[in-house]
Amino acid sequence: MKIGALKEIFEGENRVAMTPDSALQLQKLGHVCCIEAGAGLKAGFSDATYEAAGVEVLKTAAAVVKAADVLVKVRGPEVKEAKALREGQTLISFFWPAQNAELLEIVKERGATAVAMDMVPRISRAQKMDALSSMANIAGYRAVIEAGNNFGRFFTGQVTAAGKVPPAKVLIVGAGVAGLAAIGTSTSLGAITLAFDVRPEVAEQIESMGAEFVYLDFSEAQTDGAATGGYAAPSSPEFREAQLKKFRELAPSVDIVITTALIPGRPAPKLWTEDMVRMMKPGSVIVDLAAERGGNCDLTIPDEKRITENGVTIVGYTDFPSRMAAQASTLYSTNIRHMLTDLTPKKDGVIVHNMEDDVIRGATVAHQGAITFPPPPPKIAAIAAQKPKEKVKEPTPEERRAAETAAFKAETRNQVTMLAVGGALILLAGLFAPASFMSHFIVFVLACFVGFQVIWNVSHSLHTPLMAVTNAISSIIILGALMQIGSGNWLVVILGALSVFMAGINIFGGFMVTRRMLAMFQKS
Repeated sequence: MKIGALKEIFEGENRVAMTPDSALQLQKLGHVCCIEAGAGLKAGFSDATYEAAGVEVLKTAAAVVKAADVLVKVRGPEVKEAKALREGQTLISFFWPAQNAELLEIVKERGATAVAMDMVPRISRAQKMDALSSMANIAGYRAVIEAGNNFGRFFTGQVTAAGKVPPAKVLIVGAGVAGLAAIGTSTSLGAITLAFDVRPEVAEQIESMGAEFVYLDFSEAQTDGAATGGYAAPSSPEFREAQLKKFRELAPSVDIVITTALIPGRPAPKLWTEDMVRMMKPGSVIVDLAAERGGNCDLTIPDEKRITENGVTIVGYTDFPSRMAAQASTLYSTNIRHMLTDLTPKKDGVIVHNMEDDVIRGATVAHQGAITFPPPPPKIAAIAAQKPKEKVKEPTPEERRAAETAAFKAETRNQVTMLAVGGALILLAGLFAPASFMSHFIVFVLACFVGFQVIWNVSHSLHTPLMAVTNAISSIIILGALMQIGSGNWLVVILGALSVFMAGINIFGGFMVTRRMLAMFQKS
């Protein structure tokens, strides 16, 4: 089959659906590749680079449509592009079928097949084709960069000769793919990062990235916040009010707000209201990643940046992935390539559109003169669709005190038992052992006690580096053991020999461990 990549005609779109690297991989599947002249220039890929990769460069979009069996794009087709499709031809791109019924009808009438990359089901096997996550990852990263570009201070705190600079405080609303990417970028830049999501199961992910999860004292946040497919579900009015109340508490103290909340098939929920914007400090920044769907902030203007009367900058750009066109094109073309890999099971260049396959069926919105949207639920459970594990019930103060008392009593019994056994052994030794042995034995017991107390009080995190050298140094006791070997008592000689042996292990082992640890930090 011939795979053709079209130049994006949407104003401001810089991405391309095929890169030279992805074309090489497609050719390994048995396909032939072509591309419209200049399609990759804005993403940094010249026509000469494509030709070097074995891609045929055609002068016009019409020539690509005529030559190709499968067309690949980033943005969904415009009406004129959809009308140019022919029967049996396949289009792979973003499509948003729920919002583009007219386009669906056109594709159906043309007898073409449309594979929507935004409809790839969220199951484990399809992660490699999940273009929404790829683009959201870039958008989350870029949102922090845009915020920093419009923020007049450092992200990280600094102590300089000119004074102390406090770190920026960043709030990220929504912890999906874009939100987690923003959290990672913000924390890596040194900001104090807070994150909120209606799904409590993501709290662990947020905290593992160095951010603080914003909890709500509301029962719905623990039970009704997660929806199938890993997306957040619409919240009740009561939960929304509790959410807004929490945001109003945070608004005066945060410097940067990045909102990422979206619900598939619905307008973006309004989470940052006008009164919250007025509460923010002058110089603060809001980056609204939901601007294309109406925005999470009341004052967001899609595709524009505005500054409010109180000096808050609101960024409503809708083309964050396109602002990193080279990286976005690389990831998106890889998603396309994986989709075509599944469509070419025998790697012989023949497309097999298997509608029994969960991934292919879920992404196909029109096929063989019929509209196949919406798809049936996938047979395999979606990512993050499982209910969060039930939290272990926290013990009451009374239960905690009772447990501590029981543990104390058990420890006391153990200590009394050990003292009794030790006392009995000392008594037996005193009755049957010679007086010279008892003097040595008392010194031995006292040395064990002192050594145990010294080592036990060392922090566990210091044990390895500290003990490596300390073991070797403490083995000065080998001198005492050597002196005891000269004793005339056979029992003392045996114990002295064992002491020499064990002290030798400490000496050589300590220095060997130290040497290995130092080697770990040496440059290769």
